[in-house]
Amino acid sequence: MPHFTDLTGLAGIASATAAAVLLPGMKKPVKLRLVLPLGAVFILMLIPFGGMPLAAYVRGVTGDLSITTLVLVWCALSRPWRDRITVESKHRYGLLSMIALAALALYPMALGVGAYDPYRLGYGDPLFVTVLLSLALIAWFRNSSMLVLCIAFATLAWATGWYESDNLWDYLIDPFVSIYAFATIMICVTRYVLKSQRVRSC
Repeated sequence: MPHFTDLTGLAGIASATAAAVLLPGMKKPVKLRLVLPLGAVFILMLIPFGGMPLAAYVRGVTGDLSITTLVLVWCALSRPWRDRITVESKHRYGLLSMIALAALALYPMALGVGAYDPYRLGYGDPLFVTVLLSLALIAWFRNSSMLVLCIAFATLAWATGWYESDNLWDYLIDPFVSIYAFATIMICVTRYVLKSQRVRSC
């Protein structure tokens, strides 16, 4: 019988695949038009092929997605059924900025740039956990719900040993959401610069 971690890991991969395949470019998707394709892709990823679900093959390459990635994926999947798109977008860019900063602090040093390895903080460093919870509290008062959800769910999942990893960083970010954060920020900055140049030329 599959372990609980395997079930949630496969479900996360299937959800991310459905979002990646169907949501890009659909600014105002129709609910009834989306629900069947989303469900079909999700189920297809969980159907065994060659003894394992398709999601298991993808998971073998990517590993388990971070809780932050899953929160963003599920928010994207539920977007057609919600109305607070403008408010969510503002909070989403704030979250992506935090992800980019965390990735800049974590990955270069973890790969040997500098003498300090911040990845060690993820093994239960009390100060690191306190800073995270303080950040979540500040985000709560600023009504930044997405950041609160990511930190709260990641910390809770880590505390309960949800994944095989016992490092909190693996619950908070992963390379995929980091690349997505950098790409989104770069696109936004480029659009802002181009828009400013057009305004000046008018």
